[in-house]
Amino acid sequence: MNSFRPRILLAKPGLDGHDRGVKVVGMALRDAGAEVIYLGLQQTPQQIVGAAADEDVDVIGLSVLSGVHVDASRQLLDACKEADLDDVAIVVGGTIPPSDVVRLRELGVRDVFPVGTSIDDLVSRIFDIASKE
Repeated sequence: MNSFRPRILLAKPGLDGHDRGVKVVGMALRDAGAEVIYLGLQQTPQQIVGAAADEDVDVIGLSVLSGVHVDASRQLLDACKEADLDDVAIVVGGTIPPSDVVRLRELGVRDVFPVGTSIDDLVSRIFDIASKE
């Protein structure tokens, strides 16, 4: 049995008010053995980075359904860099067009989970990312 227990912070940046998907993801990660910290809705990059530092997380997961995934990711990556949290992996899920996946990866996002990604695949990939941090 694997005793690795990743610490994963989930947050909804900006004004997006839909959180059912991120809650399902959080429960699946928890059920797989991760420690999940869910910050909730309308989080700023500074709030997310502050919590990530306080909680010593392996991965930050953003859930974005409002179309601001590129800007939100860029702002979060910049805030992580300013806080010397470059070693924390950033992943993004939500309504993300295929054309933006490459763009997000170029910014430094470790993985992208568009709507429709299977929960099992998402959990496996996030655990893999967290184990390499």
